[in-house]
Amino acid sequence: MTSTATISLSTLRASLPARSDAAAPTAPPRWSVADIEALYALPFMDLLFRAQQVHRETFDANEVQLSTLLSIKTGGCSEDCGYCPQASTADSGVEASKLMPLAEVIEAAQAAKDQGATRFCMGAAWRSPKERDMERVTDMVREVRALGLETCMTLGMLEAQQAQALKDAGLDYYNHNLDSAPEFYESIISTRTYQDRLDTLTNVRAAGINVCCGGIVGMGESRTERAGLIAQLANLNPYPESVPINNLVAVKGTPLADTPPLDPFEFVRTIAIARITMPLTMVRLSAGREEMDDALQALCFLAGANSIFYGDKLLTTSNPQADKDRQLFTRLGLKVQGERPAAHSPSCQ
Repeated sequence: MTSTATISLSTLRASLPARSDAAAPTAPPRWSVADIEALYALPFMDLLFRAQQVHRETFDANEVQLSTLLSIKTGGCSEDCGYCPQASTADSGVEASKLMPLAEVIEAAQAAKDQGATRFCMGAAWRSPKERDMERVTDMVREVRALGLETCMTLGMLEAQQAQALKDAGLDYYNHNLDSAPEFYESIISTRTYQDRLDTLTNVRAAGINVCCGGIVGMGESRTERAGLIAQLANLNPYPESVPINNLVAVKGTPLADTPPLDPFEFVRTIAIARITMPLTMVRLSAGREEMDDALQALCFLAGANSIFYGDKLLTTSNPQADKDRQLFTRLGLKVQGERPAAHSPSCQ
């Protein structure tokens, strides 16, 4: 493949599948870790310019998609993920709860829709769902979908028959993050393997469900390991339709509580490289937005992020409030996917 340090937009364009709103991205280019490190090494302005070129080839650069995430079962997870306050090994003060009643989930989904969300994501702190829970979560999928929302779930590892049951219920997306590069993974998680995660993604794909899969940066990994994460995602065939990029929220009581924060420009670089290597995916600003000021978020949108989690909370961590997000969209001239754009005064241009 042409070196990513000199690859032209025409070369990249030739590697893209034909654009179709109904079609999933297919046959992505192969990206080595060295290719992606070369992108990280570009001057910041050059990297953002390249990401903008790719973004404008495939999306409306002034449109953002809103998703809302609800924790339908919080805490008490048997996994030991070092970043997670819901792990049973964490001393974070998060109390375990039972699976939410269906009526409460539907109420939250309707509220999310009323605030402008088009996708409703439901997360349960499980290693994997038990069979006794599958009927309840599939009911949630059906009822949320009946409201006219796209549905997404993250329930941990899935067997093939569980993925098929979710598909039969109408699930649009399944989230299962790779979290990190394989080389860094064992330093943050010991209770499941990297291959376990890949197997779940295989089961989700085989069932015909869209994949939402990203990772977390700022966990103490090296730049090479960050490049390794992006390479893993970009080399999935097809690569995910949705890629959430999380900036570590260092929660007291977790093993990563004292991890130094990632350079914000390095985070923006990661967004830009996700956009370049996965041109047709929705790149989502996820955990960590609460710690980002408006200028940093604007740089992320410039770098190719075109989706956010919207609402007051992301599972157990805080998230910028909806009104604050709307004010930022107005100042940046961004329109929300599925909404008619409002007229802006000259001072907002």
